[in-house]
Amino acid sequence: MSLELIDYLIIGIYLLIVAVWGIISGGKQEKSKDYFLGKKKVHFTVSAFSIIAAETSTLTFISIPGLAYLTNLGFIQITIGYLIGRIIVTRLLLPEYFKGELSTAYSFLERRFGKKMRTAAGSVFIFTRLAADGVRLFATAIPVKLILGIDYHYAIMLVALVSLLYTYTGGIRGVIWVDTLQMFIYLGGAFLALFFIISGYDEGAGVLFAKAAKAGKLQYFNWGFEGGFEGFITQPYTFLGGIIGGTFLSMASHGIDQLIIQRVLATGDLKAGQKSLILSGVIVIFQFLLFLMIGALLYVVFEGKQFGKPDEVFPFYIIHYLPSGAKGIIIAGLLAAAMSTIAGSVSSLTSSLILDIMIPYSQKKFTEDVIFKLTKFFTVMWAVLLVFSAFFFMNTHKAVVEIALSIASFTYGGLLGTFLLGKFVSKARQEDALAGFFAGIFLMVAVISLKLTAWTWFTLTGVTVTMLTGFILSRLNNEKKETD
Repeated sequence: MSLELIDYLIIGIYLLIVAVWGIISGGKQEKSKDYFLGKKKVHFTVSAFSIIAAETSTLTFISIPGLAYLTNLGFIQITIGYLIGRIIVTRLLLPEYFKGELSTAYSFLERRFGKKMRTAAGSVFIFTRLAADGVRLFATAIPVKLILGIDYHYAIMLVALVSLLYTYTGGIRGVIWVDTLQMFIYLGGAFLALFFIISGYDEGAGVLFAKAAKAGKLQYFNWGFEGGFEGFITQPYTFLGGIIGGTFLSMASHGIDQLIIQRVLATGDLKAGQKSLILSGVIVIFQFLLFLMIGALLYVVFEGKQFGKPDEVFPFYIIHYLPSGAKGIIIAGLLAAAMSTIAGSVSSLTSSLILDIMIPYSQKKFTEDVIFKLTKFFTVMWAVLLVFSAFFFMNTHKAVVEIALSIASFTYGGLLGTFLLGKFVSKARQEDALAGFFAGIFLMVAVISLKLTAWTWFTLTGVTVTMLTGFILSRLNNEKKETD
């Protein structure tokens, strides 16, 4: 079944509105700080909506329903940790970010340890964001390919092009305001899909939910002790694994990731930033429940039918079960989820490259005019590189949400551990922090390669190794000084 004219009109009008709204809401960008921080005049609710949209890529829209289709509602345990992690970040890290003139999350590391630590953290962020958001951009191509009947390459480039347009012209302020619009679009599309799933089931809503419960699809709690200790650390969706893993993952993603911190700093006020982060955590729990419920109920609708990829479940329903008009709205929502992440990624990659790497190590001082021109150039460059990164992941057969979260967790432990080391170990030097940082990352290479734990434990493992290494080295150096 192909789309009809009304669907194409809805999608086309939506893409046009997004581009125009991003340009208008961004306003005139007069200098680089306006481009990176939106003149620090963003209301905390708008910042919160933007945070949600930025972390809600197509992965959430299509991969979370696919995950529930394969398993159950167990992922919701992780979202509780997401909220706890954000609350900790508001008390522990945000106060540090609002001291002085900080423009990226990694400015704190330079102030605490030195220039090398800031550059190392910024470089790792760039690598991680490029890979993880390449996966997210590819995820958009899955339903677009199925629905529009076009090649993956063209679908990827379409989303990247529209995202680039309003990011290039409106800066982070334009990105944030478009994110707010897109959050309501994709959530509206998800609610519309859930309505059709429930109302369209011939045997009635009661039978639909009863069958889902009988099949175990509505189960949301799992201690994970059945397989002993080995089973406990290798199962991703257990109660403790979800709460602890989700907490540390959220502390990293929302405490040290420039993609999120850039939106928090745009509020210009500590209390406003704290409120935006906590509000986003509350909404995200209900948002994940919505997408998980879609997948759980589709298991009953499709009677457990096997798909080539779990990420094809929801797009298949959109194509074959929804009426015209509804398809267009939901596809617009899907594109909204994708573009919000890609636009934010391009903006944060540009700010980190210029502010964390280029300026600190440049032999000459850049003028404001030169910096502003560089932001425009690198915005385009990162959009192009994200497209190629998405091409790289086109042959994957795993649920893309787990691939993206695994990539992020791979480096998050070292980054978060370094921030916590700087916060709690007063005598730690730059050399101790760098050694701990890379020790945490190198250990994760072994953990991931040997599949020693589930991805939910990656961040905590990296944090532990980073902090322990930095702490031991700082103690040894201090003891050596005392001996000398």
